[in-house]
Amino acid sequence: MRASAWRPTIPSGSCPIRTASICSTVIPSRLSDRTERSRRRTGGPSRVATKARVDARRRKTPLKITNVSTAVVQGNFPWVLVRIETDTGVTGLGEAYWGVGVAELVHRAKPIIVGQDPRNINKIVEIMIRCLSGEGSQGGATVTAISGIEIALWDLVGKALKTPIATLFGGVFRDKIRIYADCHAGETPDPADYARKARDVASEGFTAIKFDLDTRNPFTLDISDDPHPRRHWFEPFNRTIGSQELRWMVDVVRAVRESVGPEVMVAMDAHWKFSVNDAIKLAQALEPYDLLWLEDPVPPENIEAQRHVTHSTRTPICTGENLYRKQGYRDLIEKQAARIIAPDIPKMGGLAEAKKVADHADLYYIPIAPHNVASPIGTVAGGHVCAAMNNFLVMEYHAHDVAWWDDLVEGGPTIVDGFIHLKDAPGHGLVLNEDVARAHLKPGSSFFGDQPHA
Repeated sequence: MRASAWRPTIPSGSCPIRTASICSTVIPSRLSDRTERSRRRTGGPSRVATKARVDARRRKTPLKITNVSTAVVQGNFPWVLVRIETDTGVTGLGEAYWGVGVAELVHRAKPIIVGQDPRNINKIVEIMIRCLSGEGSQGGATVTAISGIEIALWDLVGKALKTPIATLFGGVFRDKIRIYADCHAGETPDPADYARKARDVASEGFTAIKFDLDTRNPFTLDISDDPHPRRHWFEPFNRTIGSQELRWMVDVVRAVRESVGPEVMVAMDAHWKFSVNDAIKLAQALEPYDLLWLEDPVPPENIEAQRHVTHSTRTPICTGENLYRKQGYRDLIEKQAARIIAPDIPKMGGLAEAKKVADHADLYYIPIAPHNVASPIGTVAGGHVCAAMNNFLVMEYHAHDVAWWDDLVEGGPTIVDGFIHLKDAPGHGLVLNEDVARAHLKPGSSFFGDQPHA
């Protein structure tokens, strides 16, 4: 005879809801009692003892931010390094995009976040955005300062959890990050000099390079006698391209392409210099040379103008370095006003914000190619989140002419044969070489002191 299962005694006429309540409370209670008695017989830990140990561990491992500081290292740009310290001794090192007032704003954020648990990164960022609203936390230097803090927090949390930053973003699609070398220009305006530099850089193993087309053009006519040393950045004011100027630009691109062959990716940058009509003429004239992209051909403020240029040429248009936070990229992405999006990670909001932009862009199958002028700290930290983006394309390296760039961190070269090879070390995996950093400290900057200035 089969033994019947134990059932609770339920009075006849009981409400079904009450019956369900009895079943859901009585049975687990009896099972829990049996489990507890079994633990006592076998000497196993009781629920009370286990909970006490968990609570004790939590009490023993508090993690609170105790200090935030900066050191500005003078590379080809002033690299604003950010250090965050905690009560357990775990630290994080990040980097903010350069600019006047950025280090000061990092220190301004210090009293706002000291005492916070650094593991709550999204919460801390939101606190800074709200509490620094008077300083302009919707964009500009304030968001840049927040970006540097955010990157340092991810490094800190990675160290605390003994895991790489990329793992915290869901793991990697790749463990090598393709880098493109910014070459700026040839030694002279002669296209042959551009070609020579392209060959030299490609011979170092780089499979992607970029040159500037808004450099001094020997055929520009509409330029004044203004002695300003950077007048080529703002003249001509009407943003036009003359016929001879256009031919020179095409000659430069042709020379670079022929010098490196079809397999090396070649991009060109215009730094927001031209009008819509002239940008379209330029982009169409460059179509035979299979560019990776033409970057920022028109000013960044007008998304409709960007869209018009993008949809008027087969040359891919890239932009995005002047936008901030995920909200700043919404129209650019949803109006498909660019073929490639280039957020500057230590400038636009940090690692998590860049990942949100990448995921948004992926809805429209738009690749991500971060703009980057950072030291190894910001570059490798950015590489970790790029590894977690399925639509990542390539990231910029803008310090090819800085001989000591690799020496700023311990452990050998950061970029090998045109790629960053991510390590399994916790955080971003880099250790600052403090001797090199001090040797190149920007005059007047403190070295992770209580104030931004010495």
